[in-house]
Amino acid sequence: MDKNTEWVMDQKVQRTIESLEKNNMEGYYVKNEAELLQKIKELIDERATVTVGGSMSLFETGVIDFLRKEDYNFLDRYEKGLSKEDIKEIYRKSFSADAYFTSTNAITENGELYNVDGTGNRVAAMIYGPDTVIVVAGINKIVKNVDEAIERNRRMAAPANAKRLNKKTPCANLGYCTDCNSPERICNDYVLIRRQGIKGRIKVILVGKSLGY
Repeated sequence: MDKNTEWVMDQKVQRTIESLEKNNMEGYYVKNEAELLQKIKELIDERATVTVGGSMSLFETGVIDFLRKEDYNFLDRYEKGLSKEDIKEIYRKSFSADAYFTSTNAITENGELYNVDGTGNRVAAMIYGPDTVIVVAGINKIVKNVDEAIERNRRMAAPANAKRLNKKTPCANLGYCTDCNSPERICNDYVLIRRQGIKGRIKVILVGKSLGY
């Protein structure tokens, strides 16, 4: 992007970070993956118990591989060979983790996090349990307000994820939400985090690029 477009985006990022701070959440901006991983090292102690929610952004930025190779106790839901019961157990243990890594479907300039889940394990951990929640999001996730966050999920996040997961839903064919009643519907739990009761528990790291859905 040219310098003027970049300036506009910088202002949007700054507004969002300031709003997060007002809502008792910490906001950070990093330019790239290298800065992101360095910021994580600063925020999370070595040997901490960490885990992740479902997120393409964490894969795209190398966070998953980083957690695997560093000296963390990583509860890895993506480890090969896990049974459904193994994964369920990791979901339950996630609530007592030192740090929970995830992304978000949208973040408003008012400092709100909007997420829609299929089973609720991700949004549940964001709300309660882990001592620290690290949200990694590309600047493409920033929207003006909650209405735009809802529309973003209906027009981008939901159909893209349904397609990725090979779900038999209308959005996986049409590319937009029809508020279906499909047995394989992935939009079941709608959560808006307007404010954090424990100051600084949620830390949002915005990355200066487009990430995830």
